[in-house]
Amino acid sequence: MDLEALESSHSPAPDNLYEREGCTSRCPSTQQGHPEKVELLTPDLKRSQPLLIQSRKWGRLRDEESRSASLPDIPNPFPELCNSSPILNNTPSGRSPKEGGPHVVKVYSEDGTCRSLEVTAGATARHVCDMLVERVHCLSDESWSLMELHPHLGIERCLEDHESVVEVQAMWPAGGDSNFIFRKNFAKYELFRGSPYSLFPEDMVGGNLEVQKGLTHSELVQNFLNSGSWPEIQGYLHMKESGRKVWKCFFFFLRRSGLYYSTKGTSKDPRHLQYFADVNESNLYCLTQGKKMYTAPTEFGFCLKALKMRSGTKGLKILCTEDEQAKTCWLTAIRLFKYGAQLYKNYQISKRNPHSWAEPTKQRSASDSTLVPMDFSGCTGRVIENPLEALSVALEEAQSWRKKTTHRYSLPTPCQATPPNSAGIHKSQAWYHGRLSRDETQRLIMQQGMVDGVFLVRESTRNAKGFVLSLCHLQKIKHYLILPCEEEGRPYYSMDDGETKFIDLIQLVEFHQINRGILPCTLKHYCTNVAL
Repeated sequence: MDLEALESSHSPAPDNLYEREGCTSRCPSTQQGHPEKVELLTPDLKRSQPLLIQSRKWGRLRDEESRSASLPDIPNPFPELCNSSPILNNTPSGRSPKEGGPHVVKVYSEDGTCRSLEVTAGATARHVCDMLVERVHCLSDESWSLMELHPHLGIERCLEDHESVVEVQAMWPAGGDSNFIFRKNFAKYELFRGSPYSLFPEDMVGGNLEVQKGLTHSELVQNFLNSGSWPEIQGYLHMKESGRKVWKCFFFFLRRSGLYYSTKGTSKDPRHLQYFADVNESNLYCLTQGKKMYTAPTEFGFCLKALKMRSGTKGLKILCTEDEQAKTCWLTAIRLFKYGAQLYKNYQISKRNPHSWAEPTKQRSASDSTLVPMDFSGCTGRVIENPLEALSVALEEAQSWRKKTTHRYSLPTPCQATPPNSAGIHKSQAWYHGRLSRDETQRLIMQQGMVDGVFLVRESTRNAKGFVLSLCHLQKIKHYLILPCEEEGRPYYSMDDGETKFIDLIQLVEFHQINRGILPCTLKHYCTNVAL
Protein backbone atom coordinates (compact mmCIF):
# COMPACT_ATOMS: atom_id res chain seq x y z
CA MET A 1 0.00 0.00 0.00
CA ASP A 2 1.32 3.47 -0.86
CA LEU A 3 2.46 5.68 2.04
CA GLU A 4 0.67 8.78 0.69
CA ALA A 5 -2.64 6.90 0.40
CA LEU A 6 -2.26 5.67 4.02
CA GLU A 7 -1.63 9.22 5.26
CA SER A 8 -4.67 10.58 3.45
CA SER A 9 -6.99 7.86 4.82
CA HIS A 10 -6.23 8.61 8.55
CA SER A 11 -6.70 11.69 10.71
CA PRO A 12 -3.55 13.61 11.48
CA ALA A 13 -1.56 12.18 14.44
CA PRO A 14 0.94 13.99 16.66
CA ASP A 15 3.68 12.82 14.26
CA ASN A 16 1.91 14.56 11.38
CA LEU A 17 1.66 17.73 13.40
CA TYR A 18 5.39 17.74 13.95
CA GLU A 19 5.97 17.08 10.25
CA ARG A 20 3.61 19.89 9.25
CA GLU A 21 5.33 22.23 11.68
CA GLY A 22 8.63 21.16 10.15
CA CYS A 23 7.31 21.84 6.63
CA THR A 24 5.99 25.25 7.53
CA SER A 25 9.29 26.08 9.18
CA ARG A 26 11.23 24.92 6.14
CA CYS A 27 9.35 27.03 3.65
CA PRO A 28 10.87 30.35 4.70
CA SER A 29 14.34 28.81 4.68
CA THR A 30 13.83 27.67 1.10
CA GLN A 31 12.70 31.07 0.10
CA GLN A 32 15.78 32.62 1.76
CA GLY A 33 18.07 30.46 -0.35
CA HIS A 34 19.28 27.86 2.16
CA PRO A 35 18.59 24.48 0.51
CA GLU A 36 21.17 22.71 2.72
CA LYS A 37 19.01 23.17 5.80
CA VAL A 38 16.12 21.62 4.02
CA GLU A 39 18.08 18.49 3.42
CA LEU A 40 19.11 18.25 7.10
CA LEU A 41 15.58 18.74 8.45
CA THR A 42 13.90 16.33 6.03
CA PRO A 43 15.38 12.92 6.74
CA ASP A 44 13.92 9.72 5.45
CA LEU A 45 11.59 8.86 8.41
CA LYS A 46 9.33 5.89 8.72
CA ARG A 47 5.82 6.12 10.09
CA SER A 48 6.55 3.88 13.10
CA GLN A 49 9.44 6.04 14.39
CA PRO A 50 8.62 8.97 16.71
CA LEU A 51 10.19 12.31 16.08
CA LEU A 52 12.71 13.21 18.81
CA ILE A 53 12.46 16.85 19.88
CA GLN A 54 15.38 18.04 21.98
CA SER A 55 15.21 21.13 24.13
CA ARG A 56 18.10 22.81 25.84
CA LYS A 57 15.77 24.17 28.56
CA TRP A 58 14.47 20.73 29.60
CA GLY A 59 17.96 19.29 29.67
CA ARG A 60 19.10 22.14 31.91
CA LEU A 61 16.25 21.47 34.39
CA ARG A 62 17.10 17.74 34.54
CA ASP A 63 20.72 18.57 35.30
CA GLU A 64 19.67 20.91 38.14
CA GLU A 65 17.36 18.26 39.66
CA SER A 66 20.05 15.58 39.60
CA ARG A 67 22.56 18.04 41.10
CA SER A 68 20.14 19.04 43.94
CA ALA A 69 19.30 15.40 44.71
CA SER A 70 22.96 14.66 45.29
CA LEU A 71 23.26 17.41 47.93
CA PRO A 72 22.91 16.41 51.65
CA ASP A 73 19.82 17.33 53.69
CA ILE A 74 20.12 20.69 55.46
CA PRO A 75 19.18 20.75 59.21
CA ASN A 76 16.34 23.16 59.91
CA PRO A 77 17.65 25.87 62.29
CA PHE A 78 14.12 26.72 63.48
CA PRO A 79 12.21 23.42 63.92
CA GLU A 80 9.82 24.95 66.45
CA LEU A 81 8.39 27.31 63.81
CA CYS A 82 7.02 24.55 61.61
CA ASN A 83 5.06 21.33 62.08
CA SER A 84 7.19 19.33 59.67
CA SER A 85 10.36 17.37 60.29
CA PRO A 86 13.38 19.29 61.67
CA ILE A 87 15.29 18.24 58.50
CA LEU A 88 14.72 20.30 55.38
CA ASN A 89 14.08 17.84 52.58
CA ASN A 90 15.31 18.58 49.06
CA THR A 91 12.96 16.15 47.33
CA PRO A 92 10.25 17.82 45.24
CA SER A 93 7.45 15.91 46.93
CA GLY A 94 8.30 17.31 50.42
CA ARG A 95 7.46 14.55 52.93
CA SER A 96 5.99 11.11 52.53
CA PRO A 97 3.20 10.07 54.92
CA LYS A 98 4.01 7.22 57.25
CA GLU A 99 1.95 4.11 57.49
CA GLY A 100 -0.66 4.60 60.20
CA GLY A 101 -0.20 8.36 60.43
CA PRO A 102 -0.80 10.53 63.50
CA HIS A 103 -4.18 10.61 65.22
CA VAL A 104 -5.65 13.37 67.38
CA VAL A 105 -6.88 12.36 70.85
CA LYS A 106 -8.72 14.87 73.04
CA VAL A 107 -8.41 14.32 76.81
CA TYR A 108 -10.42 16.13 79.50
CA SER A 109 -9.66 16.79 83.15
CA GLU A 110 -11.99 16.88 86.15
CA ASP A 111 -12.51 20.66 85.89
CA GLY A 112 -13.62 20.48 82.23
CA THR A 113 -10.40 21.67 80.61
CA CYS A 114 -9.09 19.62 77.71
CA ARG A 115 -5.94 19.08 75.71
CA SER A 116 -5.55 17.62 72.22
CA LEU A 117 -2.66 15.23 71.68
CA GLU A 118 -1.22 13.93 68.42
CA VAL A 119 -0.33 10.28 68.89
CA THR A 120 0.60 7.36 66.69
CA ALA A 121 -1.70 4.46 65.91
CA GLY A 122 0.00 2.22 68.49
CA ALA A 123 -0.02 4.71 71.41
CA THR A 124 -1.06 3.05 74.67
CA ALA A 125 -2.96 4.52 77.60
CA ARG A 126 0.23 4.66 79.69
CA HIS A 127 2.00 6.52 76.90
CA VAL A 128 -0.76 9.15 76.79
CA CYS A 129 -0.68 9.49 80.60
CA ASP A 130 3.09 10.02 80.54
CA MET A 131 2.67 12.70 77.87
CA LEU A 132 0.08 14.53 79.98
CA VAL A 133 2.14 14.22 83.16
CA GLU A 134 5.11 15.75 81.38
CA ARG A 135 3.09 18.61 79.89
CA VAL A 136 1.26 19.63 83.07
CA HIS A 137 4.41 19.16 85.22
CA CYS A 138 2.94 16.85 87.88
CA LEU A 139 4.52 13.93 89.70
CA SER A 140 4.49 10.69 87.74
CA ASP A 141 3.35 7.42 89.31
CA GLU A 142 1.45 4.30 88.35
CA SER A 143 -1.89 5.66 89.62
CA TRP A 144 -2.38 8.10 86.73
CA SER A 145 -5.01 6.63 84.44
CA LEU A 146 -7.05 7.32 81.35
CA MET A 147 -10.78 6.87 81.86
CA GLU A 148 -13.25 6.10 79.08
CA LEU A 149 -16.53 7.88 79.78
CA HIS A 150 -19.90 7.39 78.04
CA PRO A 151 -22.32 9.95 79.56
CA HIS A 152 -25.27 8.86 77.39
CA LEU A 153 -24.96 5.36 78.84
CA GLY A 154 -23.97 6.43 82.35
CA ILE A 155 -20.89 4.18 82.41
CA GLU A 156 -17.13 4.60 82.65
CA ARG A 157 -14.05 2.41 82.87
CA CYS A 158 -10.32 2.68 83.45
CA LEU A 159 -8.22 1.79 80.42
CA GLU A 160 -5.46 -0.71 81.05
CA ASP A 161 -1.95 0.57 80.47
CA HIS A 162 -1.37 -1.64 77.43
CA GLU A 163 -4.60 -0.77 75.60
CA SER A 164 -4.43 1.21 72.37
CA VAL A 165 -6.11 4.60 72.74
CA VAL A 166 -6.73 4.96 69.00
CA GLU A 167 -8.46 1.57 68.80
CA VAL A 168 -10.70 2.41 71.75
CA GLN A 169 -11.62 5.77 70.25
CA ALA A 170 -12.41 4.13 66.90
CA MET A 171 -15.17 2.06 68.55
CA TRP A 172 -17.10 5.14 69.71
CA PRO A 173 -20.29 6.11 67.87
CA ALA A 174 -19.89 9.01 65.47
CA GLY A 175 -21.10 12.32 66.89
CA GLY A 176 -21.51 10.95 70.42
CA ASP A 177 -20.51 12.46 73.76
CA SER A 178 -17.90 9.82 74.66
CA ASN A 179 -14.56 11.18 75.86
CA PHE A 180 -11.38 10.45 77.81
CA ILE A 181 -10.80 11.70 81.37
CA PHE A 182 -7.33 12.08 82.90
CA ARG A 183 -7.39 11.29 86.62
CA LYS A 184 -5.79 9.16 89.30
CA ASN A 185 -7.03 5.67 90.10
CA PHE A 186 -5.37 4.29 93.23
CA ALA A 187 -7.41 1.07 93.10
CA LYS A 188 -6.00 0.02 89.71
CA TYR A 189 -3.04 -1.93 91.14
CA GLU A 190 -4.16 -2.34 94.74
CA LEU A 191 -4.21 -6.12 94.27
CA PHE A 192 -0.42 -6.20 93.92
CA ARG A 193 0.22 -3.91 96.91
CA GLY A 194 -1.56 -5.99 99.56
CA SER A 195 -2.64 -9.53 100.26
CA PRO A 196 -5.15 -11.07 97.83
CA TYR A 197 -7.08 -12.52 100.79
CA SER A 198 -7.87 -9.03 102.05
CA LEU A 199 -9.42 -8.30 98.65
CA PHE A 200 -11.10 -11.68 98.06
CA PRO A 201 -13.05 -12.96 101.10
CA GLU A 202 -13.03 -16.70 101.66
CA ASP A 203 -16.75 -17.06 100.99
CA MET A 204 -16.26 -15.59 97.49
CA VAL A 205 -13.32 -17.80 96.49
CA GLY A 206 -14.13 -21.35 95.51
CA GLY A 207 -11.83 -24.28 96.27
CA ASN A 208 -9.63 -25.18 99.24
CA LEU A 209 -7.56 -22.23 100.50
CA GLU A 210 -5.74 -24.11 103.27
CA VAL A 211 -2.97 -25.22 100.90
CA GLN A 212 -2.22 -21.62 99.95
CA LYS A 213 -2.18 -19.91 103.34
CA GLY A 214 1.49 -20.68 103.94
CA LEU A 215 2.68 -19.01 100.72
CA THR A 216 4.36 -15.62 100.57
CA HIS A 217 2.74 -12.60 98.98
CA SER A 218 4.69 -12.91 95.73
CA GLU A 219 3.85 -16.62 95.47
CA LEU A 220 0.16 -15.84 96.04
CA VAL A 221 0.20 -13.26 93.28
CA GLN A 222 1.89 -15.66 90.87
CA ASN A 223 -0.63 -18.39 91.70
CA PHE A 224 -3.53 -16.01 91.21
CA LEU A 225 -2.15 -14.94 87.84
CA ASN A 226 -1.60 -18.49 86.68
CA SER A 227 -4.50 -19.53 84.47
CA GLY A 228 -4.30 -23.13 85.63
CA SER A 229 -4.63 -22.39 89.35
CA TRP A 230 -7.06 -19.48 89.25
CA PRO A 231 -9.91 -20.20 91.67
CA GLU A 232 -13.59 -19.78 91.00
CA ILE A 233 -15.20 -16.53 92.17
CA GLN A 234 -18.74 -16.86 93.40
CA GLY A 235 -21.37 -14.74 95.13
CA TYR A 236 -24.77 -13.13 94.93
CA LEU A 237 -25.39 -10.39 92.37
CA HIS A 238 -28.44 -8.40 91.35
CA MET A 239 -29.15 -8.85 87.66
CA LYS A 240 -31.31 -6.63 85.48
CA GLU A 241 -33.33 -8.66 83.01
CA SER A 242 -32.97 -7.60 79.38
CA GLY A 243 -35.69 -5.24 78.20
CA ARG A 244 -37.30 -5.01 81.66
CA LYS A 245 -36.91 -2.83 84.74
CA VAL A 246 -37.06 -5.79 87.11
CA TRP A 247 -33.96 -6.70 89.13
CA LYS A 248 -33.50 -10.22 90.50
CA CYS A 249 -30.82 -11.70 92.76
CA PHE A 250 -28.93 -14.79 91.54
CA PHE A 251 -25.86 -16.72 92.61
CA PHE A 252 -23.10 -16.14 90.04
CA PHE A 253 -19.98 -18.11 89.16
CA LEU A 254 -16.97 -16.63 87.37
CA ARG A 255 -14.96 -19.25 85.49
CA ARG A 256 -12.41 -19.31 82.72
CA SER A 257 -15.16 -20.15 80.24
CA GLY A 258 -17.35 -17.18 81.21
CA LEU A 259 -19.79 -15.79 83.75
CA TYR A 260 -22.73 -18.01 84.81
CA TYR A 261 -25.64 -17.81 87.25
CA SER A 262 -27.66 -20.51 88.92
CA THR A 263 -31.43 -20.69 88.53
CA LYS A 264 -31.75 -22.83 91.65
CA GLY A 265 -30.12 -21.31 94.71
CA THR A 266 -26.36 -21.95 94.87
CA SER A 267 -26.45 -25.12 92.84
CA LYS A 268 -23.51 -25.79 90.52
CA ASP A 269 -25.35 -28.46 88.60
CA PRO A 270 -24.91 -27.85 84.84
CA ARG A 271 -28.67 -28.21 84.45
CA HIS A 272 -29.20 -25.12 86.65
CA LEU A 273 -26.39 -22.96 85.26
CA GLN A 274 -27.24 -20.28 82.73
CA TYR A 275 -24.62 -18.58 80.57
CA PHE A 276 -24.51 -14.81 81.17
CA ALA A 277 -21.51 -13.26 79.35
CA ASP A 278 -18.02 -13.87 78.00
CA VAL A 279 -15.59 -11.63 79.88
CA ASN A 280 -12.92 -12.04 77.19
CA GLU A 281 -15.18 -10.53 74.52
CA SER A 282 -16.49 -7.69 76.69
CA ASN A 283 -15.27 -4.53 78.39
CA LEU A 284 -15.94 -3.91 82.08
CA TYR A 285 -17.59 -0.62 83.07
CA CYS A 286 -18.83 0.96 86.29
CA LEU A 287 -22.24 2.60 86.50
CA THR A 288 -22.08 6.32 87.23
CA GLN A 289 -25.86 6.83 87.34
CA GLY A 290 -27.14 3.37 88.16
CA LYS A 291 -30.20 4.37 90.20
CA LYS A 292 -31.25 7.19 87.87
CA MET A 293 -30.83 5.49 84.50
CA TYR A 294 -31.22 1.79 85.32
CA THR A 295 -33.22 1.83 88.59
CA ALA A 296 -30.44 -0.14 90.30
CA PRO A 297 -31.21 -1.31 93.86
CA THR A 298 -27.82 -0.05 95.15
CA GLU A 299 -25.10 2.39 94.10
CA PHE A 300 -22.53 -0.36 93.51
CA GLY A 301 -23.32 -1.30 89.93
CA PHE A 302 -21.20 -2.40 86.98
CA CYS A 303 -21.84 -3.85 83.55
CA LEU A 304 -20.27 -5.83 80.71
CA LYS A 305 -20.37 -4.22 77.28
CA ALA A 306 -19.62 -6.34 74.21
CA LEU A 307 -16.65 -5.25 72.13
CA LYS A 308 -18.75 -5.08 68.95
CA MET A 309 -21.43 -2.95 70.60
CA ARG A 310 -21.16 0.75 69.69
CA SER A 311 -24.24 2.49 71.10
CA GLY A 312 -27.49 1.80 72.90
CA THR A 313 -28.26 0.05 76.18
CA LYS A 314 -29.90 -3.06 74.74
CA GLY A 315 -26.76 -5.20 74.82
CA LEU A 316 -25.48 -4.12 78.25
CA LYS A 317 -25.14 -6.86 80.86
CA ILE A 318 -25.92 -4.89 84.04
CA LEU A 319 -25.12 -6.22 87.52
CA CYS A 320 -25.17 -4.79 91.02
CA THR A 321 -23.60 -5.73 94.39
CA GLU A 322 -24.61 -5.07 97.96
CA ASP A 323 -21.50 -3.14 99.05
CA GLU A 324 -18.28 -1.58 97.77
CA GLN A 325 -16.09 -4.50 98.85
CA ALA A 326 -18.06 -7.03 96.81
CA LYS A 327 -18.01 -4.71 93.81
CA THR A 328 -14.22 -4.28 94.05
CA CYS A 329 -13.79 -8.04 94.31
CA TRP A 330 -15.84 -8.74 91.20
CA LEU A 331 -14.19 -5.98 89.17
CA THR A 332 -10.70 -7.18 90.07
CA ALA A 333 -11.55 -10.82 89.39
CA ILE A 334 -12.99 -10.05 85.95
CA ARG A 335 -9.92 -7.98 85.05
CA LEU A 336 -7.61 -10.82 86.09
CA PHE A 337 -9.65 -13.40 84.20
CA LYS A 338 -9.51 -11.28 81.05
CA TYR A 339 -5.93 -9.95 81.06
CA GLY A 340 -4.09 -12.38 83.35
CA ALA A 341 -0.37 -11.78 83.74
CA GLN A 342 -0.53 -8.68 81.53
CA LEU A 343 -1.84 -6.69 84.51
CA TYR A 344 1.13 -7.68 86.67
CA LYS A 345 3.48 -6.81 83.80
CA ASN A 346 1.88 -3.38 83.48
CA TYR A 347 2.29 -2.80 87.21
CA GLN A 348 5.95 -3.83 87.22
CA ILE A 349 6.79 -1.64 84.22
CA SER A 350 5.01 1.44 85.56
CA LYS A 351 6.51 0.98 89.02
CA ARG A 352 10.06 0.38 87.81
CA ASN A 353 10.18 3.15 85.22
CA PRO A 354 7.24 5.56 84.87
CA HIS A 355 8.41 6.66 81.39
CA SER A 356 9.22 3.21 80.00
CA TRP A 357 6.05 3.30 77.85
CA ALA A 358 7.21 6.49 76.13
CA GLU A 359 9.04 6.60 72.82
CA PRO A 360 12.47 4.99 73.05
CA THR A 361 13.99 7.67 70.82
CA LYS A 362 13.60 10.33 73.50
CA GLN A 363 17.04 11.52 74.57
CA ARG A 364 18.22 13.42 77.59
CA SER A 365 18.71 17.13 77.24
CA ALA A 366 22.15 18.67 77.17
CA SER A 367 21.63 20.28 80.59
CA ASP A 368 20.79 16.91 82.20
CA SER A 369 23.83 15.27 80.65
CA THR A 370 26.17 17.87 82.18
CA LEU A 371 24.99 17.26 85.78
CA VAL A 372 27.60 15.33 87.77
CA PRO A 373 27.96 14.68 91.52
CA MET A 374 30.52 16.96 93.21
CA ASP A 375 32.32 16.89 96.53
CA PHE A 376 33.06 20.29 98.09
CA SER A 377 34.23 19.05 101.50
CA GLY A 378 37.89 19.83 100.78
CA CYS A 379 39.68 22.99 99.68
CA THR A 380 38.74 22.41 96.06
CA GLY A 381 35.81 20.59 94.52
CA ARG A 382 36.17 17.25 92.80
CA VAL A 383 33.93 15.13 90.58
CA ILE A 384 32.66 11.92 92.23
CA GLU A 385 33.10 9.20 89.64
CA ASN A 386 32.24 6.21 91.84
CA PRO A 387 28.43 5.71 91.75
CA LEU A 388 28.41 4.09 95.21
CA GLU A 389 30.21 7.05 96.68
CA ALA A 390 27.80 9.42 94.97
CA LEU A 391 24.86 7.52 96.48
CA SER A 392 26.34 7.67 99.99
CA VAL A 393 26.94 11.42 99.67
CA ALA A 394 23.33 11.94 98.58
CA LEU A 395 22.10 9.95 101.60
CA GLU A 396 24.29 11.99 103.95
CA GLU A 397 22.91 15.22 102.56
CA ALA A 398 19.37 13.92 102.94
CA GLN A 399 20.01 12.97 106.57
CA SER A 400 21.50 16.38 107.36
CA TRP A 401 18.49 18.04 105.72
CA ARG A 402 16.15 15.93 107.85
CA LYS A 403 17.93 16.98 111.03
CA LYS A 404 17.46 20.62 110.11
CA THR A 405 13.71 20.15 109.50
CA THR A 406 12.79 17.82 112.36
CA HIS A 407 11.04 20.70 114.10
CA ARG A 408 8.27 20.42 111.53
CA TYR A 409 7.36 16.95 112.82
CA SER A 410 7.64 17.81 116.50
CA LEU A 411 5.05 19.61 118.54
CA PRO A 412 5.58 23.37 118.65
CA THR A 413 7.09 24.88 121.78
CA PRO A 414 6.19 28.30 123.17
CA CYS A 415 9.46 29.74 121.90
CA GLN A 416 8.59 28.88 118.31
CA ALA A 417 6.99 31.80 116.56
CA THR A 418 4.18 31.32 114.07
CA PRO A 419 5.28 32.06 110.51
CA PRO A 420 3.65 35.24 109.19
CA ASN A 421 2.18 33.55 106.07
CA SER A 422 1.23 30.19 107.63
CA ALA A 423 -2.48 31.05 107.62
CA GLY A 424 -2.91 30.45 103.88
CA ILE A 425 0.14 28.38 102.94
CA HIS A 426 -1.98 25.22 102.73
CA LYS A 427 -3.91 26.61 99.74
CA SER A 428 -0.98 25.82 97.44
CA GLN A 429 -0.93 22.12 98.38
CA ALA A 430 -2.31 19.49 96.00
CA TRP A 431 -4.34 17.79 98.74
CA TYR A 432 -6.27 20.98 99.57
CA HIS A 433 -9.55 21.41 97.66
CA GLY A 434 -11.03 24.55 99.20
CA ARG A 435 -14.80 24.76 99.53
CA LEU A 436 -16.10 21.31 98.64
CA SER A 437 -19.33 19.76 99.83
CA ARG A 438 -19.56 16.38 101.49
CA ASP A 439 -21.28 14.79 98.49
CA GLU A 440 -18.68 16.15 96.07
CA THR A 441 -15.92 14.90 98.36
CA GLN A 442 -17.31 11.38 98.46
CA ARG A 443 -17.78 11.36 94.70
CA LEU A 444 -14.18 12.50 94.12
CA ILE A 445 -12.72 9.90 96.48
CA MET A 446 -14.84 7.14 94.95
CA GLN A 447 -13.70 8.14 91.45
CA GLN A 448 -10.02 8.03 92.40
CA GLY A 449 -10.23 4.72 94.24
CA MET A 450 -11.68 3.43 97.51
CA VAL A 451 -8.28 2.51 98.93
CA ASP A 452 -7.08 2.83 102.52
CA GLY A 453 -5.29 6.12 103.02
CA VAL A 454 -6.86 8.17 100.20
CA PHE A 455 -7.59 11.62 101.63
CA LEU A 456 -8.15 15.31 101.00
CA VAL A 457 -8.54 18.46 103.09
CA ARG A 458 -11.35 20.93 102.49
CA GLU A 459 -13.10 23.82 104.16
CA SER A 460 -15.86 23.06 106.61
CA THR A 461 -19.35 23.97 105.45
CA ARG A 462 -20.66 24.23 109.03
CA ASN A 463 -17.76 25.92 110.83
CA ALA A 464 -16.48 29.02 109.05
CA LYS A 465 -13.00 28.80 110.64
CA GLY A 466 -12.64 25.02 110.57
CA PHE A 467 -11.46 22.44 108.05
CA VAL A 468 -12.33 18.80 107.36
CA LEU A 469 -9.99 15.88 106.71
CA SER A 470 -11.83 13.29 104.58
CA LEU A 471 -10.22 9.84 104.68
CA CYS A 472 -11.03 6.47 103.12
CA HIS A 473 -10.60 3.39 105.31
CA LEU A 474 -12.01 -0.10 104.75
CA GLN A 475 -13.83 1.25 101.68
CA LYS A 476 -15.73 3.76 103.80
CA ILE A 477 -15.21 7.52 103.83
CA LYS A 478 -14.83 9.22 107.19
CA HIS A 479 -14.67 12.94 107.94
CA TYR A 480 -12.62 14.52 110.76
CA LEU A 481 -13.14 18.10 111.85
CA ILE A 482 -10.05 20.30 112.23
CA LEU A 483 -10.64 23.27 114.52
CA PRO A 484 -8.37 26.25 115.25
CA CYS A 485 -7.33 26.88 118.83
CA GLU A 486 -5.09 29.31 120.68
CA GLU A 487 -2.49 28.89 123.38
CA GLU A 488 -0.67 31.90 124.81
CA GLY A 489 -1.89 34.01 121.92
CA ARG A 490 -0.59 31.67 119.21
CA PRO A 491 -3.03 29.92 116.79
CA TYR A 492 -2.88 26.16 116.34
CA TYR A 493 -4.93 23.43 114.65
CA SER A 494 -6.12 20.27 116.34
CA MET A 495 -8.40 17.28 115.71
CA ASP A 496 -8.54 16.02 119.32
CA ASP A 497 -9.73 19.07 121.31
CA GLY A 498 -6.27 20.56 121.69
CA GLU A 499 -4.35 17.52 122.92
CA THR A 500 -2.20 17.45 119.78
CA LYS A 501 -1.51 20.86 118.24
CA PHE A 502 -0.07 21.78 114.86
CA ILE A 503 1.07 25.19 113.72
CA ASP A 504 -0.54 24.80 110.27
CA LEU A 505 -2.37 22.27 108.10
CA ILE A 506 0.83 21.25 106.32
CA GLN A 507 2.37 20.09 109.59
CA LEU A 508 -0.86 18.25 110.45
CA VAL A 509 -0.88 16.36 107.15
CA GLU A 510 2.84 15.55 107.23
CA PHE A 511 2.56 14.25 110.78
CA HIS A 512 -0.30 11.89 109.90
CA GLN A 513 1.52 10.68 106.79
CA ILE A 514 4.08 9.13 109.17
CA ASN A 515 2.01 8.57 112.35
CA ARG A 516 -1.54 7.32 112.50
CA GLY A 517 -2.50 9.38 115.56
CA ILE A 518 -6.25 9.36 116.13
CA LEU A 519 -6.89 8.22 112.54
CA PRO A 520 -7.60 4.57 111.63
CA CYS A 521 -4.68 4.57 109.15
CA THR A 522 -1.95 6.86 107.92
CA LEU A 523 -2.47 9.28 105.04
CA LYS A 524 -1.10 7.62 101.89
CA HIS A 525 -2.67 9.01 98.69
CA TYR A 526 -4.10 12.49 98.26
CA CYS A 527 -6.85 13.25 95.78
CA THR A 528 -5.79 15.81 93.24
CA ASN A 529 -7.15 17.58 90.18
CA VAL A 530 -4.99 18.90 87.36
CA ALA A 531 -5.86 21.52 84.78
CA LEU A 532 -4.93 20.51 81.25
